[in-house]
Amino acid sequence: MESPLVHSFAPLAGDRAEVLILGNMPGVVSLNQHRYYANPRNAFWPIMAALFGFDAAAPYDERVHRLTDAGVAVWDVLAACRRPGSLDAAVEPASMVANDFDTFFAAHPGIERVYFNGAAAAKNYQRLVRGSHPVRTMRLPSTSPAHTAPFAVKLAAWRQLTE
Repeated sequence: MESPLVHSFAPLAGDRAEVLILGNMPGVVSLNQHRYYANPRNAFWPIMAALFGFDAAAPYDERVHRLTDAGVAVWDVLAACRRPGSLDAAVEPASMVANDFDTFFAAHPGIERVYFNGAAAAKNYQRLVRGSHPVRTMRLPSTSPAHTAPFAVKLAAWRQLTE
């Protein structure tokens, strides 16, 4: 049986975006809720709240507003892929379709830095997008609960967003 085709969603980005955080593809919980990083065990929103001074438990729209107001955009490398479950390791490589980064960067010319939320996002961006955009990139530890580093370790690494 073939794995289901899953699709990412539109980026979260304001007019003053300077930083782009790229995941690989939303997990099942996020896809079902149509919200980035919806799994309550994912450290993304608690890390962003600690870095940008908002309540991680605030309503989703408020968290998104606070993050985009801070000049941070959020998106995924993949627009679509076949993947059973949520793990990046389960993505079928031949099924990967990258998002349209040419259009995105043209619409958000202020983005100077791209941070990858984990190794899969970095690897697939390099493989599919080929670094054709002149921005600084850096891989950070995944905020996923599958990446078992302690919260404090993840937070320390992610502090680079605000430095």
